[in-house]
Amino acid sequence: MDRRLLAWGILVAFVLVLLAPLASSLPDGLERVAEDHGFAERASALTAAPLPDYSVPGVGQASLSTVLAGLAGVVAVFLLTLAAGRLLCGRGRAEAAAAGRGER
Repeated sequence: MDRRLLAWGILVAFVLVLLAPLASSLPDGLERVAEDHGFAERASALTAAPLPDYSVPGVGQASLSTVLAGLAGVVAVFLLTLAAGRLLCGRGRAEAAAAGRGER
C-alpha cells in the first residue's frame, strides 16, 4: 500500500473528528422515528458502551470530550484494520509460499 495514501486517509479521519462537535445535536433518522412513534423510551442497550454518546466520561468540556471519543474511535478502527490486514496478508503469503513448494 502506498504510504502517502495511508497518511492522507489518517489525516482526513482526524480532520473529520475535529469537526465532530459541529454536528447536529438533533436525533438521527432512527432516533427521530422512535421519538415520533413513542417507543424511544423503551430502548435499551445490549451492552455498556465504552464511550457513551460519543463522549469521554470525566472530561468536563463537551466538545473536547467528543473529539477525544472520536480520536479513540479512529485509532481503534485503524489498529483493528491493520491487525486484520496483517493477519490476512500473512496467511496469503504463507499459502503462496506453500504452493510454490508444492505443498497443499
